[in-house]
Amino acid sequence: MKRIWIPQAIVTPMLFGALIPENPYGYYLLLRYVCCVAFTYLTIQAFIRKKQTWIWILGATAILYNPLIRIHLTRETWLVVNLITIGIAWCSCFFMKTGNEA
Repeated sequence: MKRIWIPQAIVTPMLFGALIPENPYGYYLLLRYVCCVAFTYLTIQAFIRKKQTWIWILGATAILYNPLIRIHLTRETWLVVNLITIGIAWCSCFFMKTGNEA
């Protein structure tokens, strides 16, 4: 199977943009929708590829960014969460390329 990198290529710059505190609230709302959709897609791909660890990591990330049932955190906490999410997105590009367990 091929590597999956397009969802990560979309969310990573948006997550870096979220580190700018002057963004309007609408940006963060859009970020939630985009991240939720991207990480849900990646969770499904992890399931198809039988990547048990990545199913949990990506699924939890999709839930964290869920725009319908919001998790309210402080701006400083979201800063750390966004940085961790960038790392998750980046690592998933490399560990989701084959059918082997990661």
